Formats: sequence, C-alpha cells, structure tokens
Amino acid sequence: MARIAFRLATATVGIVLLAGYLAAAFLVFDALRVLWSLRPGTAELVGLLVVATLGSAYLSYRFGTARLLAAVDADPIPRERAPELHRRLDALLTRMDVERPVLYVADVRAPNAFAVGGSGGGALVVDRSLFRLLPPRELEAILAHELAHLETNDGLAAAIVDGLVRTVVGILTLATLPALLALSGLAGGSAWIRGRPGDRSGAFARLHRLLAGGLAAGFVLVTLLARTRSRRREFAADDRAAEVTGDPLALARALRRIDRTADPVWPFAPLSTHRDADDPLERWLSTHPPTAERIDRLRRRAEAERPRRGREGWTGVPVR
Repeated sequence: MARIAFRLATATVGIVLLAGYLAAAFLVFDALRVLWSLRPGTAELVGLLVVATLGSAYLSYRFGTARLLAAVDADPIPRERAPELHRRLDALLTRMDVERPVLYVADVRAPNAFAVGGSGGGALVVDRSLFRLLPPRELEAILAHELAHLETNDGLAAAIVDGLVRTVVGILTLATLPALLALSGLAGGSAWIRGRPGDRSGAFARLHRLLAGGLAAGFVLVTLLARTRSRRREFAADDRAAEVTGDPLALARALRRIDRTADPVWPFAPLSTHRDADDPLERWLSTHPPTAERIDRLRRRAEAERPRRGREGWTGVPVR
C-alpha cells in the first residue's frame, strides 16, 4: 500500500513538473514567435543587431575605462613629479601614431602596467613598484608596449569582439530556450512518473545534455577564438615596442623581471602579464601568451637585427 501511495505521489509530482515546464516552454516559444512576426526586414534586422552590438560595446568600453581607473584608485602623474618618465613618453609619442595618454600611478598589488582607451587619447597606468623594479630603459620599453595597444585601438576591438560574442550566444540561447525547457520538463517529469526522481539517464535527459553541451561548446569556441586574437595582439605590441625603442632585449628583460615578481592572483593580471602554466586549457583561455615565449621572440629579433646594425642600440645586458 505504501509503495502504491509513493508511486502515486511521484507520478503526481512528475505530471505537475512536466506540465509546468511545457507551459513555460510554450509561453517562451509564443513570445519569440510574436517577436519574430514583428521583426523588420532581414537587412534592417541585421543592421539593428550590428548597431546595437557595436553601440553596447562602445559604451561598455568608454564607461569601463572610468570604472577601471576608479577600481585601481589611480592618480595622475604630473610632469613635475616625474619629468624623466614624461620625457621618455614624449619621445615615444613622436615615433608613434597615437595621441598623448594621461599617465597614472596606482597600487595594483603587482608590478605591472596597462593601457585603456584608444589612439585618440587614453590612459596609461603604471604600478608604483615598477619604478623600483625596472631601470629607465626597461620601463620605457613597457610604456612602448602599452602605447602600441593604444595605437591600434586594441581595447576597443576587444570590447567589440566581446560584444559580438555575447550577442551571438544570447540569440542562440533565446532561440533554443523553449527546447531546453521542454526537454528539462520531459526528463524530470518522466523520471518522477517512473518513480526514479534522480534518474537522468533517459532519452530526454540525454537530448537536454546534448543541446546544453552544444551551446556551452559554442561559447567556449568563440571565447577561444577571441583569446587567440588577444594573444596575437600581445605579440604585435611586443614587435611594435621593439621597433620603436630599437631595443628588443629591454622589453625582454622587463618581462622577465615582472614575471619573476608578479603575484598571479591579483585582480587585473590578465591585462598585462601572463604567468606560464602547464595546463593547456589555461593557456588557451589566457589573454596573453606565455612570458617565456614572448621573451624568446624578442631575443630572436635582437639576434636577427644585430648583424644588420652592429651593436648600435644594444645595451649589452643579456636576458637572464
């Protein structure tokens, strides 16, 4: 008798659960159908989505700069406080196509520097510890690297890519939401009706996992593509800094010093540095290539340039 009562109870719960999920799936589907019927022409719809995505990315990029500066409690560095730093920045700007950024100093719990904004004016933030850690030539190389990001508007491009990724993932999630709800209800409801509430081995549960896994895999794939682009931009900024300063080894030594000193748990680590990791997934998801790889590229560049110009511009200090 108790067993029959239990089965009746679980069957009732299963039916209610199934009905609730199917009703929710139908409501979402009907709402999407209504929205689709009200859509403009295909060209207008695509244009609207592109404009909305770009506008959202630009606003996030603009307001994000102010939020980031406030988050690290950055203070402007007036010329009278650091005349040599400003002089080196001025010299770099004469060789680069970028407007003068505002220099800031901050305590970000790790030796680092990062740039926010674009070629039309931005901000360059330097952690206080870099002034103690790096000699002037190496600090100049770090400034050149960050100016290279401003010169090519890497921050805006990254915001646009991120906005496109979020838009695509959002549209796909909305489009598949009715199916996800229906499959979840069918999987959970049928399990309760069978008297096995925790059983998720049925066909509906497998279909739900397959669809949800496909969405997750798509998100991971586009994220990996975006991170791959970010790592390429780091190499490009290294090359540009080496070109502008004429001293690839200065940047290589600076990266080595920062890598040896930096704490990998500080909140803004992805902005400027990457601690080498053995986990392939961590390396794929990183916004920066391994520091050792960046240093090796700069050393090879220095070796390739040395026969062409002799020892001019080379400090004679090896990378250790």
